[in-house]
Amino acid sequence: MKDTSHHDERIAEMKFFSVYPHYVTKIEKKGRTKEELHQVIEWLTGYNESKLNELIESKVTFKTFFSGATLNPNVHLIKGVICGYRVEEITNTLTQQVRYLDKLVDELAKGRKMEKIIRL
Repeated sequence: MKDTSHHDERIAEMKFFSVYPHYVTKIEKKGRTKEELHQVIEWLTGYNESKLNELIESKVTFKTFFSGATLNPNVHLIKGVICGYRVEEITNTLTQQVRYLDKLVDELAKGRKMEKIIRL
């Protein structure tokens, strides 16, 4: 596998609040709601809506965002390709966590049933 350390560092320092509106736009264009997005984020990270809003207002990096998260024990069930990488094969933990979130947002935007997205 090629060296992705520069890419991994860039993802770590990216601000969550700057990416979040893109998630909202993406899912709303496909008829999904912000509440559904928050449900997916809470399933992945354990962050409720007030904690999520606090993190957005604090303008945290993805590194900080995921360092305080309690990942769902079923994250290993998230599989597939996102941004040209298989999420289950990404070796950098933080990059994998960000790609898990990207994958879930994609599934939401594609109209997948919530039960399947949150792996019930």
